[in-house]
Amino acid sequence: MDILIAIAILGGLGLVFGLVLAAASKVFYVETDPRLDQLNACLPGANCGGCGFAGCGAYAEAVLKGEAPVGKCASGGNECAQAMAAIMGVQAEAVTRKVALVCCSGARSFDAEGNLTKGAKMKANYEGFHDCLAASKVGGSGPLSCKYGCLGYGSCTRACKYGAISVKNGVAVVDEDLCVGCMACAAVCPRKLIVPVEPNRNVVIACSSLSKGATTNRACSVGCIGCGKCVKNCPKGAITVTNNLAQIDYTKCDNCGQCASVCPKGLIKDSKVEELGEPKPVITPAQ
Repeated sequence: MDILIAIAILGGLGLVFGLVLAAASKVFYVETDPRLDQLNACLPGANCGGCGFAGCGAYAEAVLKGEAPVGKCASGGNECAQAMAAIMGVQAEAVTRKVALVCCSGARSFDAEGNLTKGAKMKANYEGFHDCLAASKVGGSGPLSCKYGCLGYGSCTRACKYGAISVKNGVAVVDEDLCVGCMACAAVCPRKLIVPVEPNRNVVIACSSLSKGATTNRACSVGCIGCGKCVKNCPKGAITVTNNLAQIDYTKCDNCGQCASVCPKGLIKDSKVEELGEPKPVITPAQ
């Protein structure tokens, strides 16, 4: 009998609390804009942070409130931007796809005896946390001789939600087919080596060293020494040397690859020629 009374009391309490919650849900109900769910449905849900907001939900709310424009979702690309624009009744500019580029070519190669034959030199052995920021704090600027080069401890690989970046021979490498251009990798790079570029760029100067040529030579066998040969041989005037570092203006570059053929360090990559397996053309610098 006591058990039945207890069950009845609990059941009564449950009923009362249920009625109270039902009433409260009606009293305190906040009507939401149906467009919010539609905007969220347009987004990929990766919460990569590339838009500058905490996640896809936060970005959708900002767009709905007029606090952010459509088209900031790199992961969703142009399709996402146009869909969100249609929901908001606005016109969105076409979104150009970008991918990440790691501006360092110091991947290390060794001979049979373990001697470094190519790439960035190490000035110390690092045995701490496998994290680029932690490594950069050791010994002033980290264990790498080049204070501008990729540390290679994989902070960017852990930040990428698409598996588009990996570390090979001590340097981070991006798979353009997987990269969506969210730049989450760039946000965690302590040396700010990762920048957005248009995909399928055949000619790339992947270096960030601002040191003078002699200093760069001591730290890395493939670093830019600012010699200017690429500048002199670019028919479009697309390359300049600033602070000892050659840089390409892609609004002028037509991917001809002439700069790659005269670079004494073999730093400038011409992927179109390399993929075809063709020898690079030999161009005699203008006297």
